[in-house]
Parts: sequence; structure tokens; C-alpha cells
Amino acid sequence: MPSIVEFFEKPGCQTNLKQKSLLRQAGHTVIEVNLLKHLWDAASLMSFFKDQPVREWFNPNAPQVKSGAIDPTQLNPGQAMTLLIKDPILIRRPLLRVGESTLLGFDSVIVDNWIGLPVESENRISESCSNQSTLTAYQMTEVC
Repeated sequence: MPSIVEFFEKPGCQTNLKQKSLLRQAGHTVIEVNLLKHLWDAASLMSFFKDQPVREWFNPNAPQVKSGAIDPTQLNPGQAMTLLIKDPILIRRPLLRVGESTLLGFDSVIVDNWIGLPVESENRISESCSNQSTLTAYQMTEVC
């Protein structure tokens, strides 16, 4: 059954565009939310993070993480939350919400089992983003 999906994204990310397209192909209504401009608080972010380890909360390709200025493995939940609220580019994306149910990241198998997707295994799209058009959706690595 089609769902209304709140899709928290970094505008302009090509992989987010493909992910939203898959959701729409499955009949879902996608409500796009700018992850960078959304007013986050600890409770709303934790609803997506649930029992995930702190390192999973972070976009591994955020500039500060990539450069080593921020090491998510060395942060406790309070420190991590402070950084994520202050600088949302650090948040792993996309974040998805359907009603009261939430998901961190976009794994096609998980999303398919959760709300349904119209994809075959060779067309699976990960949460990563790529500027390399020669890669298949399944092989993408995040750069945006």
C-alpha cells in the first residue's frame, strides 16, 4: 500500500533524486524536506537513530569527517548530537519517516521490506551519492 514518505535530503544530491524516484515509482508520495535547513532537536534526531551506534549517525563523507577533524567513533551520544544539530551536513542521509516509523539511510532491501519498492536486485540504490555517471546505482559511493 502506498505511503506518504517524508524524505529528509541534501538538495541537489543526485542519489537522493534517484531514491525519491524509486519511491514515487512504487506509488509513494514523497514530501521533500531540506535536511540542512530543518530545525533539528535531539528528540527528533534520535527518532531516526534509535539503537544505531553513534558512528552510524554521521555522513562518512561530510567534509569534517573525511578530513578527520571529527571522528564519530570517539564521540559519546551527547557530543555527537550537539555537533549534528549545530551542523546538519554531518547527518547521515537520507532520513525517512512514514507516520511514526523512521529510517536512517537508504538501503533498497530494507526500504523494500518496510514500505515497498519497484526494483530488481541489479537496480538497487544505496544511500550513497556519486558524481561518476559510469557507475551503476548499486556501485555508488557518496561524494555529495
